[in-house]
This record gives sequence, C-alpha cells and structure tokens, in this order.
Amino acid sequence: MKYNPAKIERKWQRIWEKVNNYGAQDFSRKPKLYILVEFPYPSGSGLHVGHCRQYVALDAVSRKKRMEGFNVLYPMGWDAFGLPTENYAIKTGIHPRIATKRNTTFFKKQQKSLGLSFDRNREIDTTDPAYYKWTQWIFLQLFKKGLAYKAKIPINWCPACKIGLANEEVINGACERCGAEVTKKERFQWMLKITNYAERLIEDLGKVDYPERVKILQKEWIGRSEGVEIKFPVSGSQFSIDVFTTRIDTIFGATYLVIAPEHPIIEKLKDKIKNSEYVKEYIEKAKAKLERERIAKKEEKTGVKIEGVKVINPATEKEIPIFVAEYVLMHYGTGAVMAVPCHDERDFSFAREHNLPFLQVIKPFLKKEQTELFSLDGMFQNSYEGEGILMNSEKFDGLRSNIARERIREYFEKKGLAKKAIHYKLRDWVFSRQRYWGEPIPLIFCQECKKLVESFKLQVSSFKNKERFNKGELLNPGWFAVLERDLPVELPNVKEYKPTEEGESPLANVKKWVNTRCPKCGSPAQRETDVMPNWAGSNWYFLRYCDPKNDKKLAGPRKLKYWMPVDWYNGGMEHVTLHLLYSRFIYKFLWDIGAVPKELGPEPYKKRTSHGIVLAGGGVKMSKSKGNVINPEEIVKEFGADTMRIYEMFMGPFEQAIAWDTKGVKGVRRFLEKAWNLSFQFLNSQDNKGSINLKRLLQKTIKKVSEDIDNLKFNTAVSCLMEFCNAWLQEKDGLREKDFQDFLKVLCPFAPHLAEDLWQSLHQKNLKDYKIQDSIFSQKWPKYDKNLIEEERITLIIQINGKVRDTIEISRDVSESQAKKFALSQSKIKKWTEGKKIEKVIFVKNKLINFVIS
Repeated sequence: MKYNPAKIERKWQRIWEKVNNYGAQDFSRKPKLYILVEFPYPSGSGLHVGHCRQYVALDAVSRKKRMEGFNVLYPMGWDAFGLPTENYAIKTGIHPRIATKRNTTFFKKQQKSLGLSFDRNREIDTTDPAYYKWTQWIFLQLFKKGLAYKAKIPINWCPACKIGLANEEVINGACERCGAEVTKKERFQWMLKITNYAERLIEDLGKVDYPERVKILQKEWIGRSEGVEIKFPVSGSQFSIDVFTTRIDTIFGATYLVIAPEHPIIEKLKDKIKNSEYVKEYIEKAKAKLERERIAKKEEKTGVKIEGVKVINPATEKEIPIFVAEYVLMHYGTGAVMAVPCHDERDFSFAREHNLPFLQVIKPFLKKEQTELFSLDGMFQNSYEGEGILMNSEKFDGLRSNIARERIREYFEKKGLAKKAIHYKLRDWVFSRQRYWGEPIPLIFCQECKKLVESFKLQVSSFKNKERFNKGELLNPGWFAVLERDLPVELPNVKEYKPTEEGESPLANVKKWVNTRCPKCGSPAQRETDVMPNWAGSNWYFLRYCDPKNDKKLAGPRKLKYWMPVDWYNGGMEHVTLHLLYSRFIYKFLWDIGAVPKELGPEPYKKRTSHGIVLAGGGVKMSKSKGNVINPEEIVKEFGADTMRIYEMFMGPFEQAIAWDTKGVKGVRRFLEKAWNLSFQFLNSQDNKGSINLKRLLQKTIKKVSEDIDNLKFNTAVSCLMEFCNAWLQEKDGLREKDFQDFLKVLCPFAPHLAEDLWQSLHQKNLKDYKIQDSIFSQKWPKYDKNLIEEERITLIIQINGKVRDTIEISRDVSESQAKKFALSQSKIKKWTEGKKIEKVIFVKNKLINFVIS
C-alpha cells in the first residue's frame, strides 16, 4: 500500500478529536506533568513554521510522557488582545472582534492539521469577558494594595498614529505600526510597582531550573547595583544632590558632577543658573529623544555646563562644576553621577570632549596597566576601571580599593553624608494604553470623592484607616475600584476603533459607556478609558488552564494545588525578559494575597527552555515584505503533517536558530516512505525471524530516542531513527512483532499519524469500535534491554609498569587468565616482557591489564 499522508492524517485527526484522546484528568492518581508552550497572538497571517517548531517539540515530549504513565496537561489558548490584532484590524478594516474570531478559527485549524495533542477542553481566549473578568480582578487587587498608581511620565509617542508605544513597539526609532519617527510625550499613565518585587525576582531564580543565560538576562534586566548614596552639597545654598555610586573608593577623583535633564534640582536652582535658556533648550531636546538614543555609545558625549552653580566634592571639599547630559537617566540610581574621568570610560570621553580635569586615584596592580594609562607626553590616554591601590586620596592612600570602599563609606556615614543603598535598573511597569483593543481598566473617577480623599489625607499621615479608603484610593485621589460584583467591565462594541486625534483612547468617545456612577457616593463619575497592555492577559494565563470554567475564582485552590507549578515551560528567547519577568511578578503577588495556595511556593515555573527561530533560506529573517515566509499549510498539503513535524525537529539543534531548507523536507518525506514500506513488508510477511543485530540496534535506538526527547535533542533522535531504518532495509530477517511494536512506539511522538495507522493495521481493530485504550498512545513506552545494548567486544588497554604500551579488541567479560594470555601474545608486549620477570598483574575487568615487571 502506498504511503498517503493526506488520507491517513485527516482520518486520525477526526478520530482523535471524537474520542478526546488528550484531555488531562483533574486529580488523577497518575503523577501529573504540566507542559506549557506560549500561546500565540492570532494574527491574520496565521501560524508560521517558527510557531510550529515549539508546538511540535513539546507535543513529542507530551506524547512520550503520557506513554510513560504521566497525567499530562498540554493546553493551548489565544493571546488575542493588544497591538498585533489592532494593527491587523486597522490595516484591513475588519473589526478586531471579527478579526479575532476569524484568526483563532484559522490558527486552530492549522494546529489541528499538525496532529498536535493539545487539551482543547481547556482552551482560553484573553478577549473572552469570562477570562478578562479575572484579568481585571487581578488589577483591582494590585490597586487596592497600593501597587497600581497613576503618574505623568514621558512615553514613546507616534505622531501619525496618535498613540503611545511600549519600548518593544519602537523599531529603530520608528513606530512598528506605521513607520513614523517616534518622539517623546508626557502623559498620565497607570503604573504597576514591579520594583517592589525586584529583590525577590532575583533571589528566587535560585529556586528554578532555568538555563543560566536566561537567569543572567533576568538579572541584567532587573539590574541590581549595591553601593552608596552620598550627598554633594550645592555651593552657597541649602540644597544638596544625592549621588549613587558603586565605586565610592574613587570619590577623591570626582572632578565634575553630571545630572539627568529631568533632575528636579534644576527647577530649584533656576534663579542661580546664568545660562538657563541654553540649559532649557538642551533639556527639551534631550527629553524628546528615545532612551536608547540617549544612552547609545557614540563618539561625542553631549552635555551643557550649568553656569553659576557648583557642588562641593565632600571628599576633597573643593568646588566642582555641574553638567546636565542626556546620557544620565533620572530613573537610574538617583539621576546624578559623580564623574571620575580616570576611572570610568564614559566619564573619560566626556571630560576629553569638554576639557575637564583628570585626577588618578587608583593605581593598577600590574605595571602594564599602569603604563597604558599614559601617553608619551604624560597625558591620560585611557581610563582604568579595575581594582588597585588608592592614591591621591589623603588618609586612605595605600589601601586596596575593595577595603577602601568600606572605610570611605563608614567615614562619610559618621558625618551624616552617606548611606548604603541598593538601586535597580528595573522601572515600574507602564500599564496604560490609549487604544481600543484591550481589557478596560476597571476604575472610576469621581470629582466629588476626590475632594473628600484629599481632605482626609491631610488629616492622617498613613494608611491606618483601611475601612474608609484603601491604599490605591489614597494614592490616587478620586479613583475608585469598580465593585467586584460588577466585573467584568466589558469592552463596548464600537464602529470606530482607531486612535483619536487628541491621542485619547477611542473609548473616550463612547459617552454612554464612560459616564457612570461613583461606587462610593453615587455621584456622576467617569470610567477610565485607557486599556491594559498586550501583557495583561498573558501574565497569568497558565493559572486559568488549571480551571478554565470557574466563574467564582480565577482558579480553584484544589485544582491549583494539583496542577501547579508548571513543570516545563517552553518559549522564545525574545520572551525571557519581559514576559517571563511580568508573569513571575504577577504570580508572586497572587501568592502573597492568597489567590494562589501557599504550598505551591513563590515561583510559577519549575523549568524553562527556549527554542531557536526558524529563518528563511540563506539564513535571513522571514518577513511578508520579503516574500520568504514559509506557510505550514503548504508544507502539510505537499508533504504531509508528519513530514512537517519531523523536519521541524530534524533541521537542527532545538535551541539554535536554523534556516529552512526544502531539500531537507523532501529527505524527511523519503524517510517516512521508507519506514512505511518496511512496516508493510513486515505486516505482509509470514516469516519474520528477527535479526539479533537489528534487535541490538533497536535497543540502542530506544535508549537514544528516550534520552534525546527528554533533553530536547530532537535532531539526533530523528537521525537515530533514520539510521535504524537504513539498517532494517539491509537485514533480510527483519524484526519480530514485539520489536516492530517498540519501533512504532519510539517513532510515534514524531510521526503520530503514520505510527497510529500502522499500529491499528498490526492489531486489525475495527475503527468503528475504536477507543482511547486502543491507541498506540495508550501503550507503555518501551524500555531498552541493557544486556543487548552492551557491546560484545571491548578494547582492553595493556600497560607495562603503569604505562600504556598497546590495546587489543577482545570479547566482553573475559577472565583475567584469558586476558593475560591474549595480552602477552601481542608482539608489542613481547619486547617489553621477554626475559623479564612479571612480579604482579593488575586486572580491571573490561578496561585494562597492567604487568608489573622487574
């Protein structure tokens, strides 16, 4: 029978769906295994082969683990709110609701065509009010605990689209949506205090099984710096500027101070600044730039000296100038930097550019590094940022820099000028978007209550009166949580969903929806018209899979206790910073407030892995504009789903980026045809004696495939299966029935349709009576025979007085006397032993024999 994947695959996909082959069982007695892949944005272009790579890989893992006796939860859903869907809707004119419905239907069809074993009973959609009710509920808890607040901040602004953009939506300084040049604009935005969790987000990385590179990326994004905050008094005023530094040992070499354009001291000292107009002009230009432009490495370090104002270096008690420079950011440290040109590369460049003084205060340990600091004319030619011995630092001269850091800090602490400090690069999470397609923020503004809250805040200095106002209401006067019984606040269905000319969310024009009543006093009030960002629904979705139909809680505690934490989470490397960080933060918050059972611990994922992207031919990135996107539907139609699945696994190491090669796809199809033909020869033969050599090779194949699937080494697992089929083709005695069954079992995670069809042909089951227990995937995963795997012959090392003199091939498990006889018969050994007395023989079975001679 000729291999016909289209016919086979459609047949089994219908049967599997009918009998619900892959539904995970709550509270099963089997050990649970929760395997998670990132759910996709259902864009209009559909799935691409990059999506499929991780789906197929973890599908293979899930199928194997089910056969090993695990109760596997392998769910799927749709992350359908946010920018990608809205972009598609604006481009096509199709309403986001309609687009989302069409796109998710198309995505699901594509996924099913690959025979993926997702538990469809637990499917979720972030745009479903029954789902985003709980996304809104989470926000309300953050608000009530004082972790959500509204602040005026500079945001990325697209003047063409009239919308604010997240950093991820700005590509090379341009809007991802329209390509217009992005500027900066100040707006009131809702923020989440993720910075309150910074330390825990670092510490708890020690509790999880993540690749080291992922842990490093998480730590670098959080950016923890431990150092000292020290005051630099402003000369002739009552003000001082707090400076954060990790190198207090270099303070005697600070010859100027640099502050961020946003630093509040500028406004306080405006009457003293002689060149205020020039400074103001520079500040405005700097603020308009994107952050990445401001901190980019470049030859010229721009900055403006503030004339008429100086600070006093507390170490030298000398006046030093102040500069305002774009490369200093207000949210990093304290927004002020003590500049030490000799011991910081950036300060060195700036000092050279502005002709500022240099003072060396650290002497490098190595003479080579000492000489590299100076040019022939004695001028400094480099900065030195390493450790060394202090110099030009008065009473601290001669100390090693690491000791000096402690001594200098203690000295200034006693004077009341310094304190230990920890700062983070991490900023609070901007949670507002002025768009339509997102979860409405469930808050209401009441002008009448705002006056009451403000007056109440004047009467109390803390949040002690919790009965009257919660922390969020005191932090944000006039803003109140929608009553939980009124959730979800549903997104109104509007005709016009494009951003407004004023840059407000399109929801601002839906007056009937906006105008409401205050939940506190009943006065006329207005709803918040900003919506949540793309990330809102994806930062807790893994919890909802545990209990997707619950309308009383985001998930029931008993089901959470059974399924959580996620045992294995796979996703793209591009999501191991923000998405991973945000979801860990939200989980920790829910754990803190008891929405997640305490027994589960503070981390949502036990293990995290990542896959490499799939590139187009030639190793270039796939894009619609280049016309090089590979459509999985076309591959499935031409070659079959099993071919597509195996090629995705065979094309290269799973964690590495790899280029698509159609020749490789054809090669995989030939392999499956070979496996099919060999199988039918077996099924139609009455004389399957079974080759012992093939049996041995099968045991090695079982061992290799089993280990490789667990370690995501899919390409070598597939290669092993190919080698086995090539050997099978050469063996006239073939396989016995049990061995043939084991071959199908190790093949089935990669080619489920083909393996299931051959399994049913072997057992001649009537498909009308097909039940789950009849499936190959309900069988036990095979165990290899250790005895058959061991080689019959081994290499024995022969030593004379402990030195290797020869090696020989002999049968495994030979006795000492046999090994001695074989070894002494070798010509290389004879020349060392003839005429010599053998004092002792040391024999290590299956490894070596050593003759001690005199």
